[in-house]
Amino acid sequence: MVHRQKIPTQTLGSYISPPSLGSYINPKSEILIHFLESSLPLFIFHSYKNPTSDQRTVDAQRIVFKNKMKDVINKSLACLVVFFLFLCFSLTFTGTVDYKSRFLSFLPQLSNSTFCRTGSPLRVYMYDLPRRFNVGMIDGSLPDETPVRAENFPAWRENNGLRKQHSVEYWMMASLLYNGDEDGDSGSSPEAVRVMDPELADVFFVPFFSSLSVNVHGRNMTDPDTEIDIKLQHEIVEILRGSEHWQRSAGRDHVIPIHHPNAFRIHRDKVNASIFIVADFGRIMSISQLAKDVVAPYVHMVESYLSDNKEDPYESRKTLLFFRGRTVRKEEGLVRVKLKRILGKNEDVIYEEGSASKEGFRASTEGMRSSKFCLNPAGDTPSSCRLFDAIVSHCVPVIVSDKIELPYESEIDYKEFSIFFSVKDALKPDYMLNELKGIPKAKWMKMWSRLRSISHHFEYQYPPKKEDAVNMIWRQVRDKLPAVNLAVHRSRRLKVPDWWRR
Repeated sequence: MVHRQKIPTQTLGSYISPPSLGSYINPKSEILIHFLESSLPLFIFHSYKNPTSDQRTVDAQRIVFKNKMKDVINKSLACLVVFFLFLCFSLTFTGTVDYKSRFLSFLPQLSNSTFCRTGSPLRVYMYDLPRRFNVGMIDGSLPDETPVRAENFPAWRENNGLRKQHSVEYWMMASLLYNGDEDGDSGSSPEAVRVMDPELADVFFVPFFSSLSVNVHGRNMTDPDTEIDIKLQHEIVEILRGSEHWQRSAGRDHVIPIHHPNAFRIHRDKVNASIFIVADFGRIMSISQLAKDVVAPYVHMVESYLSDNKEDPYESRKTLLFFRGRTVRKEEGLVRVKLKRILGKNEDVIYEEGSASKEGFRASTEGMRSSKFCLNPAGDTPSSCRLFDAIVSHCVPVIVSDKIELPYESEIDYKEFSIFFSVKDALKPDYMLNELKGIPKAKWMKMWSRLRSISHHFEYQYPPKKEDAVNMIWRQVRDKLPAVNLAVHRSRRLKVPDWWRR
């Protein structure tokens, strides 16, 4: 039997204990060094196997072992010296070393998808236009030259009917006039503030009520009053082109609401470099695009469901699918007639013709609040006010529109509270109803809960409140600034504009 010779610990330790090592380390690390001195050689020694049973080869193997040991120890010693030099340097110059935080600093950080924003609000310069371009269409009692201020800003008339749904321009202007003195909870951090010095502005707001002008000055192209609307469009173009602020950026940093499909219809191609506030792109696809423009929600026509606190909202809503409105529409809205033929006679569905009257809105309010799902087919254009009526009624929207674009979609995932069908699938007999019936109660409850938590983002109000509709719109405008600044700066230095497209 071969007897291994026990090598004294202190002898092995002497191989890795040069007198100068202690000068490289912090005194607090001496315990670690003594541990390494005693444990490392023993680990290496006991893992070494003597390959021969011949006693005469033991001495030779011991020599080989010692040579290998010296090589291993020298390399280990070099690593230890470098490590302790680094440790001493870190303690001396950076204080306590948090290696976890140092390591994590090299990793990509996950972003929180919250609505909190840091930094100053968007600075907006608002053109001071004669009243005929905006509030004069609501209240003509003051002279046209009277400046529009918070104290003489007219309240929106609730009897204005369908004019309300495209009144985004009114609420945007009101938010800039609000000075914080009126009663109301406006929140501590508005997304946009008015600046009186144009040199301080991030963007320029043009308070031309182009959507209201369509409704006030003649609804049909053959109506003589439409000439007033056309004249206003022409005048505003002349005002803008004569402005040095417009000339400096070619209008790229200007914000112009054109929410109604026919708003600014004659001359909007002359201002199409600006940031448009739109409902969708149905009739302006040639001059408008998602990259530069902002999709804004309609102003809902039904009352908000503020007391939606039933113990079991799923069971309390007896109707599976609800629709009330005009079924005969143009263009995109042709799908409504086809859906009526498929859904109209189903006992789980209410699909009825409705008018834009006070009684009609009341019936729509009751119908949406008593239904699990609300059908939102396209209107004359891909979007419809009915979607936002459903949201504030906490009725899960069923959207049937192939070309719809949605507000705030960079921040809100509509799949969390809406159901989407292509027109092709929606027109398959029984397909849509079977899909809706197959949605479990738990999933519907989750969508209903999400509707309750986001519905305030679709409220237009004065005074404005934190993260309401108008503040969300201004936030979306702010997100367009990098692209706007790129286009402005690039256009100033290019001798041949857009050379890369040629």
